[in-house]
Amino acid sequence: MDGSEPSRTPLSATSASFPTTQWSVVLAAGLGSTPAAEEAMGQLCRKYWYPLYVYVRRRGCQPEDAADLTQEFFARLLEKKYLGLADPQRGRFRSFLLTSLRCFLDDEWGRARTITRGGGRRIIPFELEQAEDRYRREPADDLTPEIVYERRWAVTLLSEVMDLLHRQYAAAGKDALFEALQTFAWGADTSLSYADVAVQLAMTEGAVKTAVYRLRGRYRQVLCGEIAQTVADPADVDDEVRRLFAVFG
Repeated sequence: MDGSEPSRTPLSATSASFPTTQWSVVLAAGLGSTPAAEEAMGQLCRKYWYPLYVYVRRRGCQPEDAADLTQEFFARLLEKKYLGLADPQRGRFRSFLLTSLRCFLDDEWGRARTITRGGGRRIIPFELEQAEDRYRREPADDLTPEIVYERRWAVTLLSEVMDLLHRQYAAAGKDALFEALQTFAWGADTSLSYADVAVQLAMTEGAVKTAVYRLRGRYRQVLCGEIAQTVADPADVDDEVRRLFAVFG
């Protein structure tokens, strides 16, 4: 390998080969309830609770109310009360969650607050202090709750991708390599050069280039795999990738 940059092939070239994914399992269950669908929905919700919490906070809720409302929403969601809103033809979990949450807040805001205040059902394992610590680090802006939701979704998804990639490198005994190269994963600006990393890792510059090439290829694979878990049709992966990066526009 000469260390040149990988070709920019369409992500759909890999996405078409993905097997049945979490969201497609949930959609296939329809309004019914199967153990596989419940587990798939639970895994997705545990990953993506924070964008919804931020949305509720941006709608004007105080921290305790936002936590209780988010938990009550998930409780009802996992009881299949809102699954009928999902459109299998345009089934994106990201959009489904936001549509469902809007309905929940608009139709049952007062009732849900009365029911859950101080004793909501803890379906998704997050603590208010943890959630608020993250929320306090959010930038101050005038963005709508919907735009903030989209951005938090994108950041959460990319964080999931990097965490998974890190675990894979660590399992292969390449933790130090990942730590040194992670800023190169998706072409982000970095103050480090290949020569700097070569010195740090006692590698040749050519070997570092090759390692970055492989890391970026694996990053794209993991990214597509993670996005495929949240769409009904693998053909939608490309569009979701474009939307993901567009929200940082």
